[in-house]
Amino acid sequence: MTTVHGPTVGRRRLRSALRRARDAAGLTQEQVAAAMDWSLSKLIRIEAGSVSISTNDVKALLGHYRMTDQSQIDELVELARVSRRRTWWSQYKDTLPSAYASYIGLETEASKLSFFQPSGIPGLLQTESYARAAVTAASTTVGDTMDDEQIEVRHAIRMRRQKEVLDRPDRPDIDVVLDEAALHRQTGGPESLREQLVHLAEVGRLPRVTIRVLPFTAGDYAPQGPFVILHFPEQDDSDVVYLEGVLAQDVLDRPVDVAAYQQTFDRLREMSLEPDESLAKITKVAGQLG
Repeated sequence: MTTVHGPTVGRRRLRSALRRARDAAGLTQEQVAAAMDWSLSKLIRIEAGSVSISTNDVKALLGHYRMTDQSQIDELVELARVSRRRTWWSQYKDTLPSAYASYIGLETEASKLSFFQPSGIPGLLQTESYARAAVTAASTTVGDTMDDEQIEVRHAIRMRRQKEVLDRPDRPDIDVVLDEAALHRQTGGPESLREQLVHLAEVGRLPRVTIRVLPFTAGDYAPQGPFVILHFPEQDDSDVVYLEGVLAQDVLDRPVDVAAYQQTFDRLREMSLEPDESLAKITKVAGQLG
């Protein structure tokens, strides 16, 4: 049985397994929904991974699919059990965009995170003051009207994410490409940025963390918003891309989409300074801020 650390990856793995089991049984979603006395939308949401499924429903489904391999049945039932566990961010689910909540779950279980940031610092690497300023700035953008309490919640979530991911015994590899513009964007003011850059240079020297700066001299590249590619330790768990925009967030897991973003990230990394040069530039800009 493969190991599942948390409910988000567990649900993704379960949805794929249930779709494969239905296909192997030669049944359509409509046929299964009618046989189980479910609405079609319920089965669609289960197979999309947008809702959890009880262990009893999994057993009933697998019985309908005439699955006989007991070890496989046991694994899928366990996936259903894992996918229903409460998480530390469950209390915030009603106030968070669904894509962001999904990203938090995926992030806590990823084995590698590849960030591209055109104008800011990745949330996992932000200082407290920079993070609060960044969340506050985001609250003034179009389509987002957070009050002071919501800002504090988002800030607390960002700080908790850092603890949950960076303090893990099996901390993921972190590969970051920052546009040089991010080193000069004075989020929170010059002192906040200086503190952030000093912290960034320190983090960049840690094992399993690589930071590269895409310099102004690198030339033009196709406009890209911030994105993260998440990789997972188990072969059954496909890579995912998380997009964070002004008006919406999205999680992409179609292989063709992930491959396109991976190709883009690889090209941006090739255009960037080497890690040692990047850390030197970050340190230099921090020094210029006083």
